[in-house]
Amino acid sequence: MKKLLMGVAALALVSCSDVQTNTKASKTTEPTIVEAQAFVDAAEKKMSELGEYGAKIFWVNANFITEDTDWLATKVGAEYTKLGVDLANDAKRFNDLDLPPELARKMKFLKISLTLPAPSKVEGAAEELSEISTWLGSTYAKGQIEMGGVMVPRTDLEEMMGTVRDPEILQEMWTKWRKVSVPMAPKYSRLVEIGNEGATELGFSDLGELWLSGYDMPADEMAAEVDRLWGQVKPLYEQLHCYVRNGLNEQYGDDVQPTTWPIRADLLGNMWAQNWGDIYPLVAPKNSGEVGYDITELLKKQNYTAVKMAETGEDFFSSLGLAELPDTFWKRSLFTKPKDRDVVCHASAWNLDGQEDIRIKMCTKINASDFQTMHHELGHNYYQRAYKDQPVLFRSGAHDGFHEAIGDFISLSITPKYLADIGLITEDMIPNADADTGLLLNAALDKIAFLPFAYMMDNWRWQVFAGEITPEEYNQGWWDLRTKYQGIIPPGGERPADAFDPGAKYHIPGNTPYLRYFLSFVMQFQFHEAACKMSGWEGPLHRCSIYGSDIVGEKFQKMLEMGQSQPWPDALEAFTGTREMDGSAIISYFEPLISYLEEENKDSDCGW
Repeated sequence: MKKLLMGVAALALVSCSDVQTNTKASKTTEPTIVEAQAFVDAAEKKMSELGEYGAKIFWVNANFITEDTDWLATKVGAEYTKLGVDLANDAKRFNDLDLPPELARKMKFLKISLTLPAPSKVEGAAEELSEISTWLGSTYAKGQIEMGGVMVPRTDLEEMMGTVRDPEILQEMWTKWRKVSVPMAPKYSRLVEIGNEGATELGFSDLGELWLSGYDMPADEMAAEVDRLWGQVKPLYEQLHCYVRNGLNEQYGDDVQPTTWPIRADLLGNMWAQNWGDIYPLVAPKNSGEVGYDITELLKKQNYTAVKMAETGEDFFSSLGLAELPDTFWKRSLFTKPKDRDVVCHASAWNLDGQEDIRIKMCTKINASDFQTMHHELGHNYYQRAYKDQPVLFRSGAHDGFHEAIGDFISLSITPKYLADIGLITEDMIPNADADTGLLLNAALDKIAFLPFAYMMDNWRWQVFAGEITPEEYNQGWWDLRTKYQGIIPPGGERPADAFDPGAKYHIPGNTPYLRYFLSFVMQFQFHEAACKMSGWEGPLHRCSIYGSDIVGEKFQKMLEMGQSQPWPDALEAFTGTREMDGSAIISYFEPLISYLEEENKDSDCGW
């Protein structure tokens, strides 16, 4: 899953005094709606004027990681944090006013704009928080380990985890990578401490409540909504887990992977056991028709480059009637990893000026996974550009799950028919229906396997923020949740007490909320189901591709243009016709696979 760095997240890089000038003189009197409007207008104006400056510093830091660019990012991050905290606190002055709906919504976003606020009353807190955040991000980005006498960076390790089948080597890579995060623990603990103080000052119980407040419903109701959605898809995950565990047992034997224990985390083809698609060859259905092609091999055979993969993604959006990407996108994006410097390779989509300066940053590899990732990142860019005419405070997704769902929704249309349409395969290579079990299993190993991982990531952080998991319990609490929800355990037995395995996953040191990814994996299937009905598709949902559908594109663009100007149920309804997030589309999509898994597992002792 890919971190979204939008320009609007770095727009607030201004002196607080500039924004507050018109309101300070009247703080002793009752505030008025006119003053509230002036306050918000001034904030948006400064955010728009000076935001590009900060965004470009963050861009340079991500593309040229040095002591100097870290210093610049730290300084700008501190300014942004200070301003965000001051605006949020000043906005509280208007709490008792009956504001017009649009103004009230803007005021709300001013109050919750920061995922990591610093307390304004503690001198140096913003600077310390920014310094910690920059250090954590750079430490992760520069992480590498020694394998066979050679230093191996994380991106290469990820690829190796998906191809190596020797359990001893897998365990070695898995264990060594987690040494990178050990020094992070005390700094992360301090980050939580400062962030919680900032959240409390803003009127929240802790950072967890602050994060959950951005979903147009009370935090406790949103948490319950997440539980409901997980309950809808949990039975499918349990069947997939049982089936995969049996397949790994056949591959490795009882000594490595028993059939009645949780699954060993390093055997699942991914450094974090969040997606299992790379072990498909080990668990592929024995009596299913052959897919007959390998996308990675096809891309390489047809001489695809990183830029050509991006051009292919652009062509998909163009086929829906959306405007082409600007020339600056092609000139300013980073498509491949430079050989001469450290960069943040975690793929991300950027809008540096809130208008047309959209870019991606990605150390692209020519493989099936990055082919999908390219479509995903471009989804962010098209969303960013679609809402550029909204006021500054509305330039974001309807909620953060929308942004992640858009690109993945498009990726669901990367079907055999789509591959034939763009010339990667020929029409006669489209597999017959008897290959659907394999196609669906391959998809489930990525999509369904991911759901409990995404669910537990922020579940762990909510407990950390609430003090229910203390710094001494960080690692044990992490593995308790991973075993409870994912049914996995670390290789080699119990982890060391001083380990900080959460920090070995980018989004923890990067302080990126993860609930967005769980919600996006639910919503992308909702979007897909609605779009396929819109386009007139009548076959199985998993065979549908909306490539070339102007009807879908027109309605899709209208939803994107809304940004977060309206509550998310309004945006959801605008495209799908329903106001509730719903996991039933996932069940419909994977229905043929569910029957297969239940039949294969009927004699197994499922669960863990």
